[in-house]
Amino acid sequence: MKTCLVVDDSKVIRKVARHILETLSFEVAEAEDGQQALIHCEATPPDVVLLDWNMPVMSGMEFLQALGRSNVIARRPKVVFCTTENGIAHIKAAIEAGADEYVMKPFDRDTLASKLQIVGLA
Repeated sequence: MKTCLVVDDSKVIRKVARHILETLSFEVAEAEDGQQALIHCEATPPDVVLLDWNMPVMSGMEFLQALGRSNVIARRPKVVFCTTENGIAHIKAAIEAGADEYVMKPFDRDTLASKLQIVGLA
């Protein structure tokens, strides 16, 4: 089964994303911030990370940079930024930092499924 780590400080967003991902046959884990996500990825790398931009402790961008520097992770997961930040500068920065795709909140099942297909996981 494909695995996804949903990283968002909003419990509601994590719950919605989990529901959608489970209908797409993903096994889902959750993290409240980038630091928790990094620990999870180092212990059990998922196939894909659905990543929020703005979070306490460690932001999505900080997580992405740390993920890129980590030499502990056997295989790097695909990263889909999922955020309300919609400026072209934000999108460009995310892609340059190593994100594989970008989805805007609020998202629905079809949008998320198409993004996962783009990164080769649907």
